[in-house]
Amino acid sequence: MTADIADAPLALKARTLAGPDGVRHGFFTREGGVSGGIYASLNCGFGSGDDSAHVAENRRRVAAALAVPCEALVTAYQIHSADVVTVTAPWRPGESPHADGMVTDRPGIALGVLAADCAPVLFADAGAGIVGACHAGWRGALGGVTDATIAAMEALGADRSRIGAAVGPCIAQENYEVGPEFRDAFLAQDAASDAWFAVPAPGAKPHFDLAGYVAARLRAAGLGAVETLARDTYAEEATLFSYRRCCHRGEGDFGRLISAIALDA
Repeated sequence: MTADIADAPLALKARTLAGPDGVRHGFFTREGGVSGGIYASLNCGFGSGDDSAHVAENRRRVAAALAVPCEALVTAYQIHSADVVTVTAPWRPGESPHADGMVTDRPGIALGVLAADCAPVLFADAGAGIVGACHAGWRGALGGVTDATIAAMEALGADRSRIGAAVGPCIAQENYEVGPEFRDAFLAQDAASDAWFAVPAPGAKPHFDLAGYVAARLRAAGLGAVETLARDTYAEEATLFSYRRCCHRGEGDFGRLISAIALDA
């Protein structure tokens, strides 16, 4: 799939986040960018092997869709952690902090997280004027990145009973086969986590419901509203990038989706 230079990014919206005045967001798909080949077309990952000029243009389009300057769209250097940073101003290229969650109360800054099977989560307490975003792969989700993001929002003055959160596109359970040691890590923390694993056939490996697990943790944290978009990155090739699909095909690299949220300036 290729994209014409005039195309606009296609973003999925969450009802939980679409209503509040003063908040803009989007779970951007792979459509509406300028990259080609396996990166077609809205690849927003500078860490990929894509042409950096194409990635920069794709990010510019995302920033424009959120009504912020390109330099105000910030992403962290994601490390599958529960580390969260409070953003007071955009950082310069090459100075991204190592973290998997971000929060801000500053209008005009768009918090972006990159994913290609992991779960992007966007948060907003519109009344307090505070937003957040986190990248929840299985390690970060198990480690508590969503809880840490909520706590960082509260430190700025948010009230968790007012926070709305949405879990964006990620790999669905039917396509997320894992090993028994993976399941054991979750059960060691909380035996109730077994609800998010299914064995499709006798002798088969377990399959993990990442979106369900993340949403359950958000609800357990007492948020005001939680939504899951229920879009499968692995299955929806025309619309979404997938790391695991790329690996299964031996493609060598993959595009990165971006999900972002901002307060109106």
